[in-house]
Amino acid sequence: MRKRVMRNLVVVMMVTGLALTVSCAKKSIVGDTVDLTQNTSEVSAEEAARLAALEEGKAMAQQRIQEQNMQENSAQVKKMAAQEQFENQDILFGYDSAVLSAEAREFLKEKARWLEINAARNIVVQGHCDERGTTEYNLALGDQRAIAVKSFLMNIGIFGSRIVTISYGEEKPFDLGQGKAAWSRNRRAHFVIL
Repeated sequence: MRKRVMRNLVVVMMVTGLALTVSCAKKSIVGDTVDLTQNTSEVSAEEAARLAALEEGKAMAQQRIQEQNMQENSAQVKKMAAQEQFENQDILFGYDSAVLSAEAREFLKEKARWLEINAARNIVVQGHCDERGTTEYNLALGDQRAIAVKSFLMNIGIFGSRIVTISYGEEKPFDLGQGKAAWSRNRRAHFVIL
């Protein structure tokens, strides 16, 4: 019996509270409606200005993001081009020689600058020869060419631990043709970036 009385009492209190809340809400809404009708043009103009400012901010942010992406893409393209140039610019040697020419030394200085900028990258220097001479002789000459390049780079500040040398002798020619022009292109040190 007590439970029933308590439950009824709670229900009556809730209904009374709800009735008071609804009646108070109606009064404040009517009051607010009057105020809103008076300031409608001001509120909508302020809201429109706020929305316009937000849209302008979004547009500027998107433009900055696009510009940043373009700069990053441009930098990436430049980096890839420099890497490709590094790998594809071979050092050429004279017949039966592992001596670096003045031109070869200039190319190696450029490669050293690239290696300084890209300090985390290591390289392989491949020594190659033309088809004249025995296989053993060409392997030894290719090794001398690769070591000459490594020594030069080390002498201008590149750590030797970043440079691996290998000789392919005459086994991997760049130019498959015959004659002096083809042979001169095959006497080279080639670079591979690790």
